Amino acid sequence: MAAAGIRKPDRTDLLLIQLAKGTQVAGVFTQNRFAAAPVRVARQNLQHRAEPRALLINTGNANAGTGERGLADARRTCVETARLLGIAPDQVLPFSTGVIMEPLPVDRICAALPVCVAALSDGNWLPAAQAIMTTDTVPKAVSRKIEIDGRLVTITGIAKGAGMIRPDMATMLGFVATDARLPQALLQDALRSATERSFNAITVDGDTSTNDAFMLMATGHIRAAEIIDASSSAYLRFQTVLTEVACILAQAIIRDGEGATKFVTVRVEGGATQEECRRVGYAIAHSPLVKTAFFASDPNLGRILAAIGHAGIGDLEVGRVDLYLGNVLVAQGGGRYVGYKEEDGKRVMAQSEITVRVVLNRGTEQASVWTCDLSHDYVTINAEYRT
Repeated sequence: MAAAGIRKPDRTDLLLIQLAKGTQVAGVFTQNRFAAAPVRVARQNLQHRAEPRALLINTGNANAGTGERGLADARRTCVETARLLGIAPDQVLPFSTGVIMEPLPVDRICAALPVCVAALSDGNWLPAAQAIMTTDTVPKAVSRKIEIDGRLVTITGIAKGAGMIRPDMATMLGFVATDARLPQALLQDALRSATERSFNAITVDGDTSTNDAFMLMATGHIRAAEIIDASSSAYLRFQTVLTEVACILAQAIIRDGEGATKFVTVRVEGGATQEECRRVGYAIAHSPLVKTAFFASDPNLGRILAAIGHAGIGDLEVGRVDLYLGNVLVAQGGGRYVGYKEEDGKRVMAQSEITVRVVLNRGTEQASVWTCDLSHDYVTINAEYRT
């Protein structure tokens, strides 16, 4: 880690992660068509099949919307990192987060790189989580252990994110490492599965960042704990714990959402497909009217029904839809439940953690989306982000 002065002085804003030889790396990246230069370079380097040996992450500047110069700047940081570590430039994966459409201060990054190299250490996970923060108020890190073939395997991850969160692949920036041994193809499958159940199920404000990336690294240090079969019980256990780690990190982003005061789970059940359940969930989670009602603890729950109605399900039978707020039945058969009392809705809305449950009654599929409320502070933070 180092303070490169990328955007603010005396702030740790540069992180270098060195990978052991033989480490397998998988990644998922933003689907935003204005994908940042480091995203494009990292994807290219992974596709070249050169063995990744380092990850370089900077905060304060996204190096997005910077055209050909941005690509050249990202590659230059790879070249300098490679020189210091004695590896090839395409073995370095760059990542950036911060203000969009501003040139990357490459000279400052290159000048700080020797400090990062000198600070490399096995036990730096928490400082690493702090180094990648932007508008985050707390570092996000988690570690879990799992037994494979009689050996104890560790899965540890860090993430950053608080705003511009509506992932479409992964989210924000997230980095998870394990000492298990997996082939790259299997590692990629495990990552995609975990992503769909975690980072692709959260939203703060409905905006997909230009810089989102989620990386999974397997060092194979515990060589006896080798997973080569996707149908094996070892792989299923690994995937379960990996998904748990990803969910904890993803939910931590929502809990730390810019200006957020409430953590909201939107669970949609009884759908014809999982995709339509998720569509309904996001229609609710993205609605400014719904989110501001949560902030005010105002059970103006007709807003939720309206959001369900414009989720884009053309053949939805609204007369079969039920809506619950916590354990309170609010709407039944598409209309206000006769036994619903306003004070019950207020009681649930006043809680810091709220569950909205929608039952479509048109199938057996279900999906959950995690979101937060929309407060005055969200507007303030984003209005003053560059000042």
